[in-house]
Amino acid sequence: MKYLKILLISLLFIGCGTPGISAQDLRENVYIETEVFQVWYNEILEQPIKLIYTSTNRPKNVDRGNMDFYLVSEVITSDKHDYYKNIYDKGHLAPAATFSDTQENLYGTFTYLNCALQNQDLNRGEWRYLEAEERKWDDEQNLTITVELIFNDGYEVLPTGASVPSVMTKHIYFENDGTCRKFVFPNQKPTKGWEEYEVTCSN
Repeated sequence: MKYLKILLISLLFIGCGTPGISAQDLRENVYIETEVFQVWYNEILEQPIKLIYTSTNRPKNVDRGNMDFYLVSEVITSDKHDYYKNIYDKGHLAPAATFSDTQENLYGTFTYLNCALQNQDLNRGEWRYLEAEERKWDDEQNLTITVELIFNDGYEVLPTGASVPSVMTKHIYFENDGTCRKFVFPNQKPTKGWEEYEVTCSN
């Protein structure tokens, strides 16, 4: 993947992306920086654990069309089989709509590094509505947004091997005035509006 830079935070990993990889070779924390986001990825869970992106007032110039998520050879991630015939969407963490100013940026959001097992009703509902609010807020000032995935005791592991986050949090920092807002969503069908998932935020 173009612009991919990898910092190995755990032990040196040899043979990544090859068949027959052993469990002890999987890394708990791999840091990757792209032109679109920064992500801390857990190969054991096959899920991102933290991702940071900047939301700015970008014009919408391109459409996603039939674009779908793609694998990268450098990191063991979830794949299409983990999302087959279940209640989980391929949930963008850095939103595709936020980076639809260029084809390259939009494509950069479709890596599985930026993809989480997200309850379909959350992804298509209150999470999406909050993303739309971000794109209104960034008309006035840039936002630095940190998404974290939390895995509580007893979290679900799919038969295909990927783990399902229990909770997804979003910390939104408003760069001009130095304020922040934080939202905590259980990874399940929402029972209230996105505003009601807001909690006290501290910088």
